[in-house]
Amino acid sequence: MSRDTLMAVSARLFARGGFGATSMRDIAGAAGMLAGSMYYHFPSKNDLIAAVYERGVAEIGSAVDSALRGVQEPWDRLEAACVAHLESLLADRAHAAVMTADLGQLDAKLRRRLVAMRDGYERRFVELVAALPLAAGSDRTLWRLQLLGAMNWTPTWYRAGKKSPSFIARALVASLRS
Repeated sequence: MSRDTLMAVSARLFARGGFGATSMRDIAGAAGMLAGSMYYHFPSKNDLIAAVYERGVAEIGSAVDSALRGVQEPWDRLEAACVAHLESLLADRAHAAVMTADLGQLDAKLRRRLVAMRDGYERRFVELVAALPLAAGSDRTLWRLQLLGAMNWTPTWYRAGKKSPSFIARALVASLRS
């Protein structure tokens, strides 16, 4: 079993059931290996969670960065970032889906580490929202957090085949723009 396969299985289980509810035994079973064998790749569950989360942040960050290349207009940039964000979250292979998991049950040291990674990713949205021509007095922090909250909630209700992630992202941005 490769480290990458183990991380992919872990990402799927963490995104579906949360970090606390997913045991190393659950992951090993889904990966077709003995639980003890996982410790060859990761000394602890926290190390596995951090590795999966880091890969998720890198995956979604890369998608958003690619989507923004060459796009100049602030609303178009926001839309491109939202499309890339949702497409990454909702992809079958997504490590990024763990970014929506509840971090509250993790120990404080690991939680701080993951929050720092997430905050690094979300700086893109701080810059994107700062560039928007919003009404004077708009609370840009609250505006950004509501946008990210809406997108990050999508995996809980999304069903493939109805509306594409791209359609949903564009509709969300259009509703905020008006």
